[in-house]
Amino acid sequence: MSKLPKEHQFIDLSDYGRPIAKIIVKSLKSTSFTPIDVTIAFVISGLIGVYCIFEGYYFAAAFFIIFKSILDAADGELARVKETPSYTGRFLDSVSDIILNFIIFLTIWKITDIHFFFMFLSFFGIQLQGTLYNYYYVILRNKFNGDTTSRVFENSTPLALPGEKQRNVNILFFLYKALYGIFDKTIYFLDKNASTGKNLPNWFMSCISTFGLGFQLLIISLLLVLELKEIIIPFFIFYSSLIFVYITIRKIFFN
Repeated sequence: MSKLPKEHQFIDLSDYGRPIAKIIVKSLKSTSFTPIDVTIAFVISGLIGVYCIFEGYYFAAAFFIIFKSILDAADGELARVKETPSYTGRFLDSVSDIILNFIIFLTIWKITDIHFFFMFLSFFGIQLQGTLYNYYYVILRNKFNGDTTSRVFENSTPLALPGEKQRNVNILFFLYKALYGIFDKTIYFLDKNASTGKNLPNWFMSCISTFGLGFQLLIISLLLVLELKEIIIPFFIFYSSLIFVYITIRKIFFN
């Protein structure tokens, strides 16, 4: 199941794992496995990938990082197939992603000679990239009756959906705001009128999708396999400059 109606779907370059994710979801559809179980599985896969990076097993690291990305697509897909959307799953997924991202970049910093400041700058950059992509994507989904578990503005704690506990939603939303608040506010400050602008064309969303976490993890994996680990942090610092390019294009042509 897609997050958007068919006529508004675009080529999502960060979602390359979706076909395999659908196979996994098909096998889990009639089982007792829940989307939360799949989220926990992607955390485990990501941590194994981190261990492999630290030990220098870069092909194995690439496998587990990409597998993490596939499972990251599978948890939401399973929730849609089982018709069990939840804010618990939505915020657990996001909180897990940002913590794993920081651990991955911290590990890359540890095995290279790059200054900690640049590691933090690159981490901040990838989070801004992902936030911009999600910001535009959620606006699109809300306009065209797509998946609405994510909101354009996460300003208040949502009411728990059937089957989940409000206490869990409260805790995870608090963690989400603590970890993502600065990125959400920064992107909103840079492009506060995006939600009232023209519809973003598919080609533009495809370009923006290179800011998605799946594509970021793919780049990291490729650079590790190519023994270019020293390039990872500088690359993402440079690539983050495109944030301003995309926002400028949206303001000029789609305001």
